[in-house]
Amino acid sequence: MKIKIGSRGSDLALWQANFVKDQLEKLGHEVVIQIIVTSGDRIQDLSFDKMEGKGFFTKEIEEALLRKEVDLAVHSHKDLETKNPEGLIIGAVSYRDNPADLLLIHESGFDSSQPFQLKKEAIVGTSAARRKSQLIRLRPDCIIKDLRGNVPTRVQKLRDGQYDAIVIAAAGVARLNLDLNDFIEVEFSIKDFIPAPAQGVLGLQIRNDDQNLKEVLQAINHTDVEQEIGVERKVMQLLDGGCQLPLGVFCKKIDSMFHVHVSFSNASSEAAKTFFFQANSTTGLPELIVTELKNGQ
Repeated sequence: MKIKIGSRGSDLALWQANFVKDQLEKLGHEVVIQIIVTSGDRIQDLSFDKMEGKGFFTKEIEEALLRKEVDLAVHSHKDLETKNPEGLIIGAVSYRDNPADLLLIHESGFDSSQPFQLKKEAIVGTSAARRKSQLIRLRPDCIIKDLRGNVPTRVQKLRDGQYDAIVIAAAGVARLNLDLNDFIEVEFSIKDFIPAPAQGVLGLQIRNDDQNLKEVLQAINHTDVEQEIGVERKVMQLLDGGCQLPLGVFCKKIDSMFHVHVSFSNASSEAAKTFFFQANSTTGLPELIVTELKNGQ
């Protein structure tokens, strides 16, 4: 079967597309990658919480999929809206890479005596509402400055001394195999700094009527991950959230119990509150979580 993958052109997006390409080629399929530029790539002067709408990094790729210009879109699952456009579905999800966030500290920002080894009143770069609200909770003294660009660009801005530290997804750094020897790396515990829903997971999006590809993708689908991120993304959907929502949710099945860590605030400028839930079933769990979040605000 010949399969055309649609992908953003960033280093990380292409790593993700090539990862799926390799898996499909091992199953005997012919695969090519087509690069598509998204609005999130074009607009570099606004932070995510100031941009209007949703799907900044996915809309144009999804439109190409619906026009049958590509057969498969590989997304960072956390960038996807919780409701697929009509005619599209998630055909499979990948294994989950390290879901944690990483604090990269420039030597100018290092202080081993302070929490997370970050000096007082450090300038920290991030454009994610979720990360801003959690930084305010953990280190209210920090000065948060917007940070845009792909992963290597963000790292270079730190290297150039524009920030004392930046917050970045550990999975992205690992996938790109970046040299970070000149920085201090502090990996946040997911209990301290809760990831975005589906962070570290790839979502493989296809047309709903593409039955052949749907069957092909079942060979590389991770049903355990699908179940866990289903809880995370349902919470986000019930809160009508996207990149602008200061929400972190991480679900992990341990033995027979689902453990869920949540951070939430009403605005990126407010300190997030954290919550913990556990249940032996996912049925009704997202609804319970959202009720508690709303009561806790």
